Amino acid sequence: MKVHATTVLTVQHQGIVAMGGDGQVTLGTAVMKSDAMKIRKLLEGRVLCGFAGSSADAFALMERFEAKLKESPNNLLRAAIELAKLWRTDKMLRQLEALLTVSDGQHVLLISGTGDVIQPSDGVAGIGSGGNYAVAAARALKKHSSLSAADIVRESLLVAGELDIYTNTQIVVETLVCPN
Repeated sequence: MKVHATTVLTVQHQGIVAMGGDGQVTLGTAVMKSDAMKIRKLLEGRVLCGFAGSSADAFALMERFEAKLKESPNNLLRAAIELAKLWRTDKMLRQLEALLTVSDGQHVLLISGTGDVIQPSDGVAGIGSGGNYAVAAARALKKHSSLSAADIVRESLLVAGELDIYTNTQIVVETLVCPN
């Protein structure tokens, strides 16, 4: 049976980056946990990292990403590219099934095991089974409301939780102030 640890959304808006995740972890068709923490603060709270996919795989990737951040502490993009290269070329890492979204307040990135490091042009990135629902809601709210970044993330994840069976509505949101 496949373990799912699903929806994470990142929104950069009005000088703030907010990253949030639902708490649901499922094994097959059963909910195993409803209050999982899928967002971590790295590099002494200067970087947010969220994961979706297999939990064990995601934790292994986050550890490697944090090591890359320590090698290039002021260059999130370099750390992400180095992780993507390692992930793609290492025989063991290639087997890992997870996605990461990361932000230092200046950049919002999505990192995949196929070597992708994607910086969305609108500062909105979603991963996991409900990621596309959350992204669609966030883009609409960002464009047509005066909500804060954290409120956009929270409301968008609630929408995803109503539509995606692998996403619940126990949401945790973390924020970073964007550097000038």
